[in-house]
Amino acid sequence: MHSKLIDERLGERTFALVFAPGEEVAAGLLAFAREANLAAAHFTAIGAFSDVVLGFFDPDRKEYLRTPVREQVEVVSLVGNVAQFNREPKVHAHVRPTLEVVVVESPHHLRRATDPATGLALPKLDGAA
Repeated sequence: MHSKLIDERLGERTFALVFAPGEEVAAGLLAFAREANLAAAHFTAIGAFSDVVLGFFDPDRKEYLRTPVREQVEVVSLVGNVAQFNREPKVHAHVRPTLEVVVVESPHHLRRATDPATGLALPKLDGAA
């Protein structure tokens, strides 16, 4: 994965990331978030995967159910965010060989906390009831 800082102003940084065929996107995004010291960010992406595992959270089982897709598929929209969870960046994304990602860091921080009802790391808004 190649990345470049393309804009920076008023505490906000914008990066462009380009993943090469075969690169693991989730791990690459997390590594980038750590390297860039992201505390709060959001991102969008378009591209394609040659092979992907899709998943969704089953609230009754309190686990993710995964479906492998072993063929090329287009990513028409991948949207997600980066927020702190246990003092580490956590990437959360909703969606295949090249994937282009634009990451915009926020000057304000978003934190996650474990939700007792689901066991998931959900956003915690400071001062929110």
